[in-house]
Amino acid sequence: MKQTTHPPDHRTADVRNGAAPAVSPPDRGGKLRRPPSTRWAAWAFLAPVTVYLALFYAYPLYRNIDLSLRNYTVRSFVQGDAPFTGLANYRKVFDDPLFAPALLHTAVFTAVCLVFQYAIGLALAVFFHQNFRLSATLRALFLVPWLLPLIVSASTWSWMLNSESGVVNAALHALGIGPVNWLTSPSWSLTSVIIANIWIGVPFNLVVLHSGLQSIPASLYEAAAIDGANTWQRFWRVTFPLLRPVSAITLLLGLIYTLKVFDIIWIMTKGGPADSSTTFATWSYQLGFGNLLPAFGPGAAVGNLLVVAALVFGLVYVRVQRKQALS
Repeated sequence: MKQTTHPPDHRTADVRNGAAPAVSPPDRGGKLRRPPSTRWAAWAFLAPVTVYLALFYAYPLYRNIDLSLRNYTVRSFVQGDAPFTGLANYRKVFDDPLFAPALLHTAVFTAVCLVFQYAIGLALAVFFHQNFRLSATLRALFLVPWLLPLIVSASTWSWMLNSESGVVNAALHALGIGPVNWLTSPSWSLTSVIIANIWIGVPFNLVVLHSGLQSIPASLYEAAAIDGANTWQRFWRVTFPLLRPVSAITLLLGLIYTLKVFDIIWIMTKGGPADSSTTFATWSYQLGFGNLLPAFGPGAAVGNLLVVAALVFGLVYVRVQRKQALS
């Protein structure tokens, strides 16, 4: 007859020795209750973030929505007695003749900047991933456009693209090409601000994508080389698929940033000439602050359209990431 042995009960031994059990007793629902000190510590850590989000995100967003739903003037903006108008400001924006051109300029500006910033940033990230001599130094120099204040970068590009004294037209003249009115021609103004914004945004893509490349194991490249894959096949079959999550967040952040670009366009062209480079960001500023009689309501409505666009793309990103995680 076998004798069954049971492992010693350490909890019973602890109780006999006078030590209290480490786990709190369960409540009526069967769940373990956290000590009060732990709950207060959690709330203490959450409080600064909550206050920050409420003051600098939730409240400004609420005020912007309130502005877009009321007929604010300078007097009512100070006194706070603006009448409620509902969606009248949004209808005014949609009926404005500038709405369609501003929407087109915003879409073109955002799409072209994203494509070139990502493509150039990815090419540079792959290039610097080779870890050759002076790689770190050159990579640091590429960060200069990203580190400069936007007003400095925009002013520099305004000087370079000046029709009469700019270095770009001087270089074109040396090549036998006539001068181009980069900033004063409706045909070239949007192109000018796109070029400047691409130059400013490439370093961000370079840094993020280069970090993503460093997380890819070198053994995968060695295995692909043993299988006979050339350089392009290794990039297309190994690098690009494994870089997809980093690429997605890079494009999302670049999209949100590009949608709200204001400084570069306003300093270089002020949305002109003849509204040829006006986007939603500059249009919102013009409506709210660019006139002697500011239209706070329509300006806030245009700003809310940008918020909705960024929110839609953010939700799409979250949905795609969730599907990839489940697959």
